[in-house]
Amino acid sequence: MNKPVTRRSGGRDARRALRRAPLAQDLRPIRAGLAGGTYKPLSDIDVLRIHRAALDALEQIGLADAPQSGIDAMTKAGATLGDDGRLRFPRALVEDMLDLAAKEITLFSRDGKNDLELSGNRVHYGTAGAAVHLVDPEHNDYRDCTVQDLFDAAKIANTLDNVHFFQRPMVCRDIVDNYEMDLNTIYACARGTTKHIGTSFSDPSYVDGALKFVYEIAGGEDKFRARPFISNTNCFVVPPMKFATESSEAMEKCIHGGMPILLLSAGQSGATAPASIAGAIVQAVAECLAGIVYVNSIAPGHPAIFGTWPFVSDLRTGAMSGGSGEQALLTAGCAQMHKYYGIPGGAAAGIADSKLPDMQAGYEQAQSNVMAGLAGLNMVYESVGMHASLLGFCLESMIIGNDMLGQALRAVRGIDVSEDNLSIETMRSVCEDGPGHYLGSEQTLNLMQTEYVYPEIADRSSPKEWMENQKPLLLTQAIKAKRRILSNQSSAEFPPELDAALRKMVKIHLD
Repeated sequence: MNKPVTRRSGGRDARRALRRAPLAQDLRPIRAGLAGGTYKPLSDIDVLRIHRAALDALEQIGLADAPQSGIDAMTKAGATLGDDGRLRFPRALVEDMLDLAAKEITLFSRDGKNDLELSGNRVHYGTAGAAVHLVDPEHNDYRDCTVQDLFDAAKIANTLDNVHFFQRPMVCRDIVDNYEMDLNTIYACARGTTKHIGTSFSDPSYVDGALKFVYEIAGGEDKFRARPFISNTNCFVVPPMKFATESSEAMEKCIHGGMPILLLSAGQSGATAPASIAGAIVQAVAECLAGIVYVNSIAPGHPAIFGTWPFVSDLRTGAMSGGSGEQALLTAGCAQMHKYYGIPGGAAAGIADSKLPDMQAGYEQAQSNVMAGLAGLNMVYESVGMHASLLGFCLESMIIGNDMLGQALRAVRGIDVSEDNLSIETMRSVCEDGPGHYLGSEQTLNLMQTEYVYPEIADRSSPKEWMENQKPLLLTQAIKAKRRILSNQSSAEFPPELDAALRKMVKIHLD
């Protein structure tokens, strides 16, 4: 005897079928560039006090160890070089350079389908970092990262709707030669994804060869300059308040080569930055303002992201604690400072101190990602995959994180209080003339896909359905998804003739 289909199950099947139907991009409930900015941990007075303190630090303390080329450019613009070798920056100079700085930046994708518009409170989530270990949750183990792992991460990121850009999240530990490692990093990232890529260079002498390599991928220098799909993540300072000489020299070459710059200041509170949250923000802001002066004294208006990236220490041990509530506050506070200056900015969120993708990792990653998005952070770096306070990267965690970012983006989008959504007429129809519930109402069906976000692998079934489905676990589903993605070719794969040309330029360590 056939089991009768209840009215409830029939309605559920219809809703599931509707949910599976593809939506036009502009109708999707979440997408790259949604506007945040509703969460403000700093008051307007707090923001102003941090700004003034940063200007005091630049004017009175300044930064040491700039390369001679940087000293020449910045002193010509109005900085002063003291007898102690420190560059100091008058308030008027900083304000002038802020006027010249790019206020809107486009980070291009290679295929033109995932360009990122950085301005205002527009939020984008992606990867970043320099993890030396790959997390293997199938065996609860850590091992050295390889170029194959980096390529696999790029392939996976290419398929994840809520991961909007791919900044290199790990170091290729299997490549001994640093020049080969830098170019193989570009190769693995670009062959894996067409989304915008961020990378760094370990020596300024490598930049010229790397630019030629990138121009080859782009189809010519002119094409790359028109649509630069790779940006330079540049740790141009060594906190506290010193320029990183070689990184600064690499930055200058990248600017001349047409590559956007992420000005990254990564002090650690209580170690290389003040222990107070406000003080850590002040130092990061001061260092990045010096970076704005630096970049715009060379090329006014060159695309540069204000990368205040302070980290938190567990003051009991001195170890980094990227998954802490203090880290979430730091990142959100930095986002407010970016808005104050009207410059596109980025900071770190989504870091887990947990070693594996477990419940601890879930709450650590979610709290900072949601707070960063609500604060309107333009570029949320390290948002998925990062464990052990940036020492480990996990492919399965990146896939799970895609669902988490979907929920974070839904929070960023906020509540639509339009006349239709106030729902008085719908309530009247259901209560006076209808069945007394909203399950099959026209409004419910219309809003299923445009108002609500559904996870890809997370489980929302009832306990009965869960048991009938062989009790699927989240990590098991992520492992299956990883294997499925990696078994297919990436849409970013290079044409054979381009691949051959790249292999002639440097030894490529990927098959």
